[in-house]
Amino acid sequence: MNLIEHFINGKTAKGSSKKTSKVFNPATGEQTSEVNLASKADVDLAVQKAKQAFTDWGRKPPAQRARIIFKFKELIEKNLDEITKLIVSEHGKVYEDAKGSLTRGLEVVEFACGIPHLLKGEFAENVGTDVDSWSIRQPLGVCAGITPFNFPAMVPMWMFPISIACGNTFILKPSEKDPSCSIKLAQLFKEAGLPDGVFNVVNGDKEAVDALLTNKDVAAISFVGSTPIAKYIYENAAKNEKRVQALGGAKNHCVVMPDCDLDQAVNGLMGAAYGSAGERCMAQSVAVAVGKVGDQLVSELSKKVESLKVGSGSDKSSEMGPLITKEHLEKVKGYVDLGIKEGAKLVVDGRNIKLQGFEKGFFIGGCLFDHVEKNMRIYKEEIFGPVLSVVRVKDFKSAVDLVNDHELGNGTSIYTRDGDVGRTFANKIKIGMVGINIPIPVPMAFHSFGGWKRSLFGDQHMHGSEGVRFYTKLKTITSRWPSGLRSNPEFVMPTMK
Repeated sequence: MNLIEHFINGKTAKGSSKKTSKVFNPATGEQTSEVNLASKADVDLAVQKAKQAFTDWGRKPPAQRARIIFKFKELIEKNLDEITKLIVSEHGKVYEDAKGSLTRGLEVVEFACGIPHLLKGEFAENVGTDVDSWSIRQPLGVCAGITPFNFPAMVPMWMFPISIACGNTFILKPSEKDPSCSIKLAQLFKEAGLPDGVFNVVNGDKEAVDALLTNKDVAAISFVGSTPIAKYIYENAAKNEKRVQALGGAKNHCVVMPDCDLDQAVNGLMGAAYGSAGERCMAQSVAVAVGKVGDQLVSELSKKVESLKVGSGSDKSSEMGPLITKEHLEKVKGYVDLGIKEGAKLVVDGRNIKLQGFEKGFFIGGCLFDHVEKNMRIYKEEIFGPVLSVVRVKDFKSAVDLVNDHELGNGTSIYTRDGDVGRTFANKIKIGMVGINIPIPVPMAFHSFGGWKRSLFGDQHMHGSEGVRFYTKLKTITSRWPSGLRSNPEFVMPTMK
């Protein structure tokens, strides 16, 4: 059995713990590897090595750091197919989706290549008589990222390239369900010339997470995952005096107006609800049908959901792959059972799908509910699977109120031909990322990613300029050079005079 270990101080490292976790191929249901789970001692060792590496790395000119990141970018491009296949083999998503998610991560690496420009401060001459003032941004030290299973390349790459470009060192704790991608990225970064100890990967469970949260030498924690765990990370990181950004769960709504291009809306919903088997924090899991559009929307959606091509992620004709684990498959099926009990109408039932040659895989077909009500658990809770709920409302205001009343506020979209409706929606909606005739409004790398309400704990979003601010601390210097004349002591607050 293949054993996946840690990557500490520039090389593969055996942990001191004997704990392991199983890694599966979700398409076949077969175990492919075991991953070593880090003990607190393993995490502390990685932090110690990162702290030592920071002494030199933090002093390197930004242009020198950028050159290594440029080389890292080239190596990712060269190994794009291999990394994509790693994602498919351990997560299960279809090849093109895995490749697309890797590309979105690569865009953050490209953004980080411009770090010399992004770290420029501000200068103000003569803020007082012969007094100048300027600001600079400096690295924090050792930073850490705790990332989910659904994007084993993209989400870690939202974090570590910017952190490292800013002069920090980094500890990545990826999901133990699909850890191989993170190890491969660490190896490529070393090949690019990154000094030992600057980027480390420790695989682990809650013990490893808690070790990062309590280690006094970790200055900042970034997290993406469920809302309960995000809240736990936020509270405990803050309690231990760390800077923290913790992105939680989502229940994203797509509002479909009667005037919209219905084909565009249906196709957008298909990709957004069933792409990556719904295992996306930006998945559109609620379609809000406004006015009389509901019947036609459900009719068109049901035809496409029934013809959805479900199969192995390595089969390039597949449109949707399996779920990550057997346990998660049972959880998603349980939500479908619950929706029926709650009184929603199950228009398309994907629970009994069978694929020849993949009978043991963790597959479920697309599921579509109609007449879902806001008091139902299938509406309120994040299912994280290929289950789309249609909620019908009478008018635009009711749609806005429905979206705004939900406790989660990650992403939302609206389909309409009316520019005033689109503009009003973008202005009034209490959500972090908004799409207008765009199904999955994930910002580009030079903007920033993050939700509102219980979808984000912390003040700053990820990547873009927000990421640079998160991974640096601001220092302001005020100076006056002697003119040869001595001044008398001043006992009042200095002012601009």
